[in-house]
Amino acid sequence: MAGKYSVQLSKVIKAHSLETIYMPDKPESELVIKSQDVNRPGLMFAGYEKYFDNLRVEFIGLAEMSYLTELDESTQRERLELFFSLKPPAAIVTRNIDVLPAMLEMAKKYEVPLLRTSEPTSGIMATLISYLNTELAERITRHGVMVEVYGEGILILGDSGVGKSETAVELIKRGHRLIADDAVEIRRVSSKTLVGAAPDNIRHFIELRGIGVVNARNIFGIGAVKLTEKIDMVIQLEQWDSQKAYDRLGLEDEYISILGIKVPATTVPVKPGRNLAIIIEIAAMNNRQKRMGYNAARELMQQLGMEDVEPQPKELEVWH
Repeated sequence: MAGKYSVQLSKVIKAHSLETIYMPDKPESELVIKSQDVNRPGLMFAGYEKYFDNLRVEFIGLAEMSYLTELDESTQRERLELFFSLKPPAAIVTRNIDVLPAMLEMAKKYEVPLLRTSEPTSGIMATLISYLNTELAERITRHGVMVEVYGEGILILGDSGVGKSETAVELIKRGHRLIADDAVEIRRVSSKTLVGAAPDNIRHFIELRGIGVVNARNIFGIGAVKLTEKIDMVIQLEQWDSQKAYDRLGLEDEYISILGIKVPATTVPVKPGRNLAIIIEIAAMNNRQKRMGYNAARELMQQLGMEDVEPQPKELEVWH
């Protein structure tokens, strides 16, 4: 499946320590991968080209290479020419198998990058699929702060000046880790998983009004920051409104829909005297307990002999 994002082939080669057998003399902007899917061209080598997707990276393993070597020279060249003429973004030979002379010739003729790895075919395919799912994932960027608290990825939202960055600093001092401040890049890496990260140019920086911009990694140490984290919960900070009725028991199941995935959410009112860092720590642990099937509010209702009505999940917001 091709999306609107791409990753440079040179980045893929570096990330997976691939050996370059042949690389066409083209600008890096043209040598990119746009599809999260990969393929093994066994059917293509057998002469069946229908449904071949030339946007996918192609893996040539032991089975494909063995089949090619059993063909007579004329048929082998014909099948390889058919394959390379469709110009996939790259062909990767696995297990350090020797490249056939005709394969290298056709790669050069049609300017298709030819790479090699010592990894088994299934292993490198799984690794590359996971990598491409992240690099090419659908994504949005939103104003907010993201931290890791007791292993839970917490996305903190709220208006400017409500105290998001100050709360993040307090959480860092308490042993938790910063993912992003001010802008959070959210990627949908699977049908059930969202991952948050900071844009490269502002990674590890925090803006504190009255002080300015500080580098959390330099001040608190490398253990105080993390590059990415799964988003397990959203916390919306807002100024305390005495006219608003806030959920005091936690029976309501609220969520925010982000890129089609529902993420548990809660609204925390802010006013002088409230320790937001401790509240977020408790919220993170409570969210984990709920995910494991335990709900303290429902247990309290049962112990008081009150009827526990299963609430309907309440959608707070939708992000596309």
